[in-house]
Amino acid sequence: MIKNHFRQACVLFAILATALSVTAQQETAEQTKARAKTLFQQQKLTEALPLYEQLSKQRPNDAEVWVDLGFCLLAQALATEADAERKGLRIRARKAFLTSVDLGNDSLAIRGMIDGLPEDGSGTANYSDNAVANALMKKAEGYFSTGKLEDALKTYGEALAIDPRCYYAALFSGDVYFKTERYEDAEKWYQKAIAIDPLLETAHRYSASPLMRQKKYDQAKDRYIEAYILAPYNRTAISGIVQWANATGAQLGHPKIDVPKTTTDENGKENTTINLNPLTEDGSMAWIAYSATKEGWKKDKFRKAYPTESTYRHSLAEEADALRSVVEMAKTLKPKSLNDQIKMIERLDKDGVLEAFILMALPTEGIVRDHYKYVRTQREKLRKYVTTYVIIKK
Repeated sequence: MIKNHFRQACVLFAILATALSVTAQQETAEQTKARAKTLFQQQKLTEALPLYEQLSKQRPNDAEVWVDLGFCLLAQALATEADAERKGLRIRARKAFLTSVDLGNDSLAIRGMIDGLPEDGSGTANYSDNAVANALMKKAEGYFSTGKLEDALKTYGEALAIDPRCYYAALFSGDVYFKTERYEDAEKWYQKAIAIDPLLETAHRYSASPLMRQKKYDQAKDRYIEAYILAPYNRTAISGIVQWANATGAQLGHPKIDVPKTTTDENGKENTTINLNPLTEDGSMAWIAYSATKEGWKKDKFRKAYPTESTYRHSLAEEADALRSVVEMAKTLKPKSLNDQIKMIERLDKDGVLEAFILMALPTEGIVRDHYKYVRTQREKLRKYVTTYVIIKK
């Protein structure tokens, strides 16, 4: 009997010891995460890296841990000179971000980070064509990644003095001021970066962060719109305006226009599906003009519109012409009431933003190629489209 009681006591002690050990491990993980987060927020990412590597083993299902680990690995890559080691760190960072997505953190910002990191770890293009300025930028990035912000700021300034066109020296100087909550100075430096290259989206997007922090939402909105229209196919640029909408309760969306879908079978034959109801007298039969117009572009219109390009591609001009042909044919049908989607095409065209709508809402591989030229000559129309049609007040 005494033996049985002793044995039960031993078993109970073992169970309690195991439970206490697990609890201790959980508490240690919590403490480690708190310490790592403090270093992370202080921009001491390389110091935080070993803690996040430990946490990735202790808390393998914590998406936040994997996100922070990814940023710490990128910071370590910036502070690493050996090419092979730097590539390895970037590969690990990409995998960390992918793990966070698998665990449910499927944000546009993280997707943007993944898209921006090649699978082979290549990248980190030069910051400046001037070798001395470029070396100073790398040195400054090393300071920034280890939390030596004032040293980083000084070195960014030295790089900019040598190369006044060094966009990232001005941009990252703004980051230092933002990190240290000197928002007016951050704004000045972000504006300097914008002045160096107003067609790069990054400084527009970064400059919105201090404004968001100060709840200056109207000003932040304008910055996010600029970033979005400059890089509408960039997940990170999109995430900015989504962040603003979430903070303000606004809704975002493109006008709904269901263009006919074209597929190619195994023999190379194209088939276009047009959803029509011949019994409705709303002009929707006019969608047959869409396909007919596109056929004309494949035959000879593309060659005339783009004489410098030898091979046909889907283009902005073709899509705009096809949509306009639908409106024109619908009017000839004299419907009792015009189909809502055809009405929307007509409205977009009258407002001068049909091409902007196509670029932002109906991009294809071919259409995307026309954005570069359009944004340089018709930027105001892109802005008008977003403010009038994409942003929907709550």
